[in-house]
Amino acid sequence: MNYFVTGGTGFIGRFVVERLLKRPRSKVYVLVRKESKQKFEQLRDSLGADPARLLPMWGDITTPGLVSKANLGKLKGKIDHVYHLAAVYDLNMSDEQGDRVNNEGTRNVVKFANALGGKVALQHMSSIAIAGGHFRGVFKETMFDEGQDTSHPYYRTKFQSERIVREECKVPWRVYRPGAVVGSSVTGEMDKIDGPYYLFPTIKAIVDNVPKWLPLLGVEGGKIPIVPVDYVADATVAIAHKPGLDGKAFQLLQAPQDNTGKIMEILFDAAHGPGFAKQFELPKMPKLVSRGLRQTTKLLPLKVAAREMTKATGIPTAALGYLTSKVSFDDKQARDALKGTGISCPKLKDYAPVLWSYWESHLDYPKPTRGGKAKLAGKVVMVTGASSGIGLESARKFAANGAIVILVARTLSKLQEQADIIEKQGGEAYAYSCDLSELEDIDRLAKKVLEDFGRVDILVNNAGRSIRRAVMESLDRFHDYERTMQLNYFGCVRLINGVLPSMVANKSGQIINISSIGCLVNAPRFAAYVASKSALDAFSRSLSSEVKQDNIDISTIYMPLVRTPMIAPTKIYNYAPTWSVDQASNLVIDAAVHKTKRIKTFMGQTMEMSYAVAPKLNDSLLARGFQLFPSSAKARGKKDEEAPSGETMALAYLLRGAHL
Repeated sequence: MNYFVTGGTGFIGRFVVERLLKRPRSKVYVLVRKESKQKFEQLRDSLGADPARLLPMWGDITTPGLVSKANLGKLKGKIDHVYHLAAVYDLNMSDEQGDRVNNEGTRNVVKFANALGGKVALQHMSSIAIAGGHFRGVFKETMFDEGQDTSHPYYRTKFQSERIVREECKVPWRVYRPGAVVGSSVTGEMDKIDGPYYLFPTIKAIVDNVPKWLPLLGVEGGKIPIVPVDYVADATVAIAHKPGLDGKAFQLLQAPQDNTGKIMEILFDAAHGPGFAKQFELPKMPKLVSRGLRQTTKLLPLKVAAREMTKATGIPTAALGYLTSKVSFDDKQARDALKGTGISCPKLKDYAPVLWSYWESHLDYPKPTRGGKAKLAGKVVMVTGASSGIGLESARKFAANGAIVILVARTLSKLQEQADIIEKQGGEAYAYSCDLSELEDIDRLAKKVLEDFGRVDILVNNAGRSIRRAVMESLDRFHDYERTMQLNYFGCVRLINGVLPSMVANKSGQIINISSIGCLVNAPRFAAYVASKSALDAFSRSLSSEVKQDNIDISTIYMPLVRTPMIAPTKIYNYAPTWSVDQASNLVIDAAVHKTKRIKTFMGQTMEMSYAVAPKLNDSLLARGFQLFPSSAKARGKKDEEAPSGETMALAYLLRGAHL
């Protein structure tokens, strides 16, 4: 079959084109503007498509006829399906923009389809936005013109463009109305901040500052019709090829829809944040206020309130209506049409972690630090343990400040994926695999990096191993001490020795060691870990005076407890106040920008002073912590972890950030 696609280089379009190319002996023509030639080439390359099967058709939906008369002649009678996916999907759009692209563009596509002749059918991508901003009740697929409020440019033009298809299309047509489209349920891939993604930064801020054990109070709110892009593409292509469905609309979304409160709960869970103790229904607004909101508020105070909320959350004013929306959507015709295909809309709760992970790594761009570019741009920075956690976030921030970042960890595929993401965000990053517990592999790494770059300006020794186990529980586990010392001390020293000569030769350099607050607090159950970090501290203090004359700085960060994959197995830490990876990585960038020698938290500084002034009192306090924060259930031979007591929680907050 032969297909003609508008909007093929757009987000939904890329997924639809990919599925059309998988159909046997298919050929896909994509309408492309001359200025979007590079986008088309990127699409073809990313799909690995045969140039003979994926072809550009130069033109524009805002131009009558779409393509040249010569190309129209070549396509006449040869196209089986026209997929009209091009549109402005933006709640901040203007009336002029909507009329030109959504309405006149659709009219031009309809005329184009009518002119093709043959057995062509039009597949039109509409939206649930045709229901307007304030419809109440169930909006069915059989509904269209229900007298709904479509005063907003986006709602109005989506409604009018569907009407153009219904009234002016002379060839068979089908309409698809997706809900709020989010990323792929398989990979999380998304191209912009839209819909539920407006909530993500707020969720992240709460997760970073509110302990996981503290339940939140939420509101139920309106129902939001969410749908992953892969389901939209799968359903659209499948339904288009089923007979007997012409002249129908198909609403593509999760049914039943989750309300705002449930969606927030799902997203908080995906972000490993606190849950909700109770959700309250939003109070009904007085008719005057409700009417004002429906009309985008003619009352100045409400306009100001809406504008301020948009400024605070990043959510467009028109989208705020979903928070109290009283509409829900059915998808019976879509589900009936998909019977036997194996295609169904997944539930948000099943793929939310994938969406969150993709957003964190691809869409939540780090911002340059104040003064960071002046100090870090062009610097070659090697970060170990860079495949996740503090190392990865530090590497992303170094790149955002213009540094050339070398990512080091064992798994090359993970590193390369992150390096590619940094490159797409405008940074420069390179992936190097190394087992940092193997001294010979470290020598190989240092030699290779110096061959490739000629120097390392900043080395961040971040990779490490943490073991939380009491000494009396480790009497037959001497290998714990050996493994911890091998990675946390010998591995770091070996890598320092590998790059130090080049720093001396260049009369410039910095070594940043990620130590632990445990070295200041003398944390119980961390004897092996604290000893290895303390050994590196002692080595660095001695080295520092030796290389001072060579303009080489040694910085040590006594990192507090940070919520990373390394502490995830210790379930009791779910109840302890921790730092976020974002906060921890800021300390690394601060050390690099200001060349700070020692960075400690207030708690670390306090505990270090208390041990120096009153070591016995310090021991007594930590001994109580040793009793209240037991070893893991596994280490104690028990099946389940015990919930902490009130005294345990109080001590956790008194010693916030400390390893217990």
